[in-house]
Amino acid sequence: MRAIALLSALLLPLAAPAGDWRTDAEASGYRRTPDLAATMAWIERLAAATDTVRVERFGTSAEGRPLHVVVASADRAFTPERAHARGHSVLWVQAGIHPGEIEGKDAGLALLRDLTVAARHRGLLDGTVLVFIPVFNVDGHERSGPHNRVNQDGPESVGWRATAQNLNLNRDHVKADAPEMRAWLGLWNRWRPHLLVDLHTTNGADYEYDLTWYLEEWGNQAQAIRDWQQAALVGRVFPATDRRGHVLGPYINLVDHRDPRAGLVNFGSGPRFSTGYAALRRRPGLLVETHMLKSYRRRVRATYHLLLELLRELDSNGAALRAAVATAEAAALARAAQEAPRLAVAFRPADTPEDFVLRGVAFTQERSDVSGDTWIRYDPSRPQRYEVPFRRAMVPVAEVALPAAYVLRPSAAEAIARVAAHGLAHFRLAAAAAVAARGWRVSGPTWAPLPFEGRHALVSFEAADLARSVALPAGSLVVPLDQPAADLAVQLFEPAAPDSLLRWGFFDAHFERKEYADPRKLERLARDMLAADPALGEAFARALADPAFAASPAARLDFFHRRSPWADPELGVLPVWRIDRAELARLREQVR
Repeated sequence: MRAIALLSALLLPLAAPAGDWRTDAEASGYRRTPDLAATMAWIERLAAATDTVRVERFGTSAEGRPLHVVVASADRAFTPERAHARGHSVLWVQAGIHPGEIEGKDAGLALLRDLTVAARHRGLLDGTVLVFIPVFNVDGHERSGPHNRVNQDGPESVGWRATAQNLNLNRDHVKADAPEMRAWLGLWNRWRPHLLVDLHTTNGADYEYDLTWYLEEWGNQAQAIRDWQQAALVGRVFPATDRRGHVLGPYINLVDHRDPRAGLVNFGSGPRFSTGYAALRRRPGLLVETHMLKSYRRRVRATYHLLLELLRELDSNGAALRAAVATAEAAALARAAQEAPRLAVAFRPADTPEDFVLRGVAFTQERSDVSGDTWIRYDPSRPQRYEVPFRRAMVPVAEVALPAAYVLRPSAAEAIARVAAHGLAHFRLAAAAAVAARGWRVSGPTWAPLPFEGRHALVSFEAADLARSVALPAGSLVVPLDQPAADLAVQLFEPAAPDSLLRWGFFDAHFERKEYADPRKLERLARDMLAADPALGEAFARALADPAFAASPAARLDFFHRRSPWADPELGVLPVWRIDRAELARLREQVR
């Protein structure tokens, strides 16, 4: 009987009703996850029971719900200033960016309890401050139902993937359209965490892994961070989590969902995702994806144990992480002093694959009378290993020469608002100034036929380089690149970057023609221009070789209008300019 009582005490150390610290997931046998009100009530009760936890509101959702962050620290370093001044590591963990994938919330609650009132993991908060967002997408979390995740094994009711504005927050890190994301950026800029962990659940194939992970490990991440990730996460944290009874592996993205033997390919991440954004801020970002087909209990426990091992790593080797971040930031500053620095801004999976042993399960394939496609059916009772190709490495496909700074005209209000939201260092011109600058004239823009994340993306265009003396009005914004977040500024403003503001449609109005000419006037103008310029006649003749052009009276007349003095000289010119070091120094002198 004493043994049974001891076992019960270990499982539920505070099981009396007044001191019952089980989470709702635990109390329900992992059938349920609590709604937002119950979640916050539990957290508030925990904060009242210990002086090492503080709860703060950091924003408001599109539907008016509060966004909360929980800060846990043994020495009550509840502010960023105090945490950094004391030399602590700041671990940022977020759950519920996709609220149907919610085990991160329940794992985080259990971990907070065990770090504080249950006193199971003493000392892990001595040198690390845990910044935990239990539910990022609060509006989606409250759109709960039993049919929100068709692929997933429990819990009984979960939230919706998108926000109330139908935006996916994990595609919004750069454009920052959602109020939730703008609040997140404000919190990030305050805390400047050393490591981001984003907690999710998979979709897709069946396999042995109960948790898969993703890291930025290529040219879009600083070398110092890559070295730390390999040593600390791949070398120590993941194996330690495996030893707790889990099976970890890299993120599984099949080349062909009908046949795992065809291999894997890197999904590419990018700045719009949390991990890609962390890389722009010269931080490691860890994407955690528990396997949807494992039980909810197993998924919660896998997340819990990974977070616990991360805390153990930071407790033992936190200085290494802090040094890696400092080195990565210093490298960004050093690059600004180099002659003709360049930066890769877009990547794709390498053509040459690695060999990879996939810990999969047996499967059968049959022709489907419903879809007409191949129907794959997995048998999880029969684990099987497959040697497959894995196009894992990423190689650059676009590289840009870096200026000393970008300058935005005051009219670029939406872009300027994003500069402020991202916390980029900048200054404004107090008076008008003329600068030698380079910019872009964009022509031939085409947009996606359907909206994506609330915008019609610019999918193709030509960006011609411009060099001119630019008259900048007072109030123009200067964003220097001699700052740790320089990579983010480059991604915002370079047209070649996949998540640039140009591609997200922030400058669409600059492609709209506002003045036109009557066809009768253009008929006379064309004849006068042809008479004055024989070379123009030759160019017109070449253009007529295109049947579509030749068949369009409007296009033929527009050929001459665009080459006439009446054409708009600013059509397609972006309100963003690049300047060199000498011009940057001159503008800085103006505001001193």
